[in-house]
Amino acid sequence: MKRIAVIGAGISGLTVARLLSPKHNVTIYEAANNVGGLVRCERINGNLFHICGGHVFNTKHQEVLDWFWQQFDKEKEFHLTQRNSAIFMSNGQEIPYPIENYVYLLPKETQEAIIRDLLDLAQTDQDKYDNFEEFLQRRFGKTLYNLYFKPYNEKIWRRSLQNVPIDWLEGKLPMPRVEEILFNNFNHIAEKQFVHSSFYYEQNGGSQFLINRLAEGLDIRLSSPIEHLTYDGNSWIVNGDQYDAVVFCGNIRQLPSILEGVDIQPWTNPISELQYHGTTTVFCEIDANPYSWIYLPSDKYQAHRIICTGNFADSNNANGHMTGTIEFTDEISEEEIKHQLASIPLHPRYITHRYHPYTYPIQDKNTRAMLQALKKEMASHHLFMTGRFVDWEYYNMDVAMLAAMRTANIIKESTF
Repeated sequence: MKRIAVIGAGISGLTVARLLSPKHNVTIYEAANNVGGLVRCERINGNLFHICGGHVFNTKHQEVLDWFWQQFDKEKEFHLTQRNSAIFMSNGQEIPYPIENYVYLLPKETQEAIIRDLLDLAQTDQDKYDNFEEFLQRRFGKTLYNLYFKPYNEKIWRRSLQNVPIDWLEGKLPMPRVEEILFNNFNHIAEKQFVHSSFYYEQNGGSQFLINRLAEGLDIRLSSPIEHLTYDGNSWIVNGDQYDAVVFCGNIRQLPSILEGVDIQPWTNPISELQYHGTTTVFCEIDANPYSWIYLPSDKYQAHRIICTGNFADSNNANGHMTGTIEFTDEISEEEIKHQLASIPLHPRYITHRYHPYTYPIQDKNTRAMLQALKKEMASHHLFMTGRFVDWEYYNMDVAMLAAMRTANIIKESTF
């Protein structure tokens, strides 16, 4: 049995530790005083607050599905929920998601413009695009782009969509062709193929229940930030303790400042230049509604979506109050939050908020190759890396698990 240190007790760190612990001595180091990272939840006056996002479970990856249900009782601990999402347009109209399937609900002149766009797109190569803006325009046309996709996504990315790369798109967005859009509108077909069209959700405790289960039985050292991560040529010294290998599941931007004994100078500048956005998550009481996610393209406020987590499970709400989280990109003050809530649909009433400086990693065309080269170099020294902010990928929870599973398999096959 090898001694392995896992750095970070978020979903990636807990997954890889759980997979390795049956045959190795695994210790997890977590800087915070609790486990879960971005997946963590808190109880506020009895109401469940997802401190960053609204985490649910669904996956198209069979190996994740098989492993996940080995950890949980699907029938007793989770329930299957159909996603019911909507777009609240600037004019107050509520359009079901995805908008391209409901063109027939838009004003007549808008419908006509979209039809002209789609007819033009049918004569082009819809798969030819170099950035996010081109992808959206070639898939949906300029009218839908200007009406919804551009204002909504610019709120998230805080930059021209020409400057947003497209590698992260796979599995995140519907990618319909013109024929599909027209067919779905002619027949009033609700799209059920996009990610999380249905999902499993915990009956009690939300994603904190999931995290707590994955953490059971593991050796976790909370409130243990890593100040020195030292390689002596044969083994690793982590906060004074010796290990045969390390799995780094933290933030790659922190690695150069703590790493000793391995020269990563060629990667130092590229790592420091990695771009990202944070999220201010505002927990509110909101009006009763039937939705799970609500998307907000309006320029009347900076929030880009409402996650109606109170609808995910009755146990998320206390005393009959309906709750949800409202997301703003980057940091926003409490004073400004309360000012903007007055304009946001469903009459949100402020309870509390959290700011997370790292939530949306932003890649450029070199990011993946740069990090793959670094991971290969570090693996030769028995330091392995996985996680949203190690791979600098826009991972959903299940894909973070998948990446952790594959990293665990690499470690199991290693001869260190």
